[in-house]
Amino acid sequence: MTAPDPQETGRRTADELVRRLSADDGAGVDELLAGLTEVRNLVFVGAGLTAIARTHGRQLPPAQRAQASTRQLNLGQLRDAHRGDPEGLRTWLRRSAEEILFLRALREAAARVAG
Repeated sequence: MTAPDPQETGRRTADELVRRLSADDGAGVDELLAGLTEVRNLVFVGAGLTAIARTHGRQLPPAQRAQASTRQLNLGQLRDAHRGDPEGLRTWLRRSAEEILFLRALREAAARVAG
């Protein structure tokens, strides 16, 4: 039996975090984040969130895409400031998931304007 792929596990957890946040399940978000105690696991979830955010960001009009890119850099600085601090990394994950919801809203608004 092989160990689960940490990247795949991180991506699934990232998807679940966004799903709970989007459902306004604050307790579920807190529970999910509290269960992530290893810095390594927190980073893999963050990588999953970053991949989702970049995918959404690429679908935005140029000006909004540039703003999304800047916000990703700011989130990277938050991550770097809390490199070895699980609680700080949980804050980074929550903000990264919130950014995905924001990007989705921007994309939907851009689609309404274009459509």
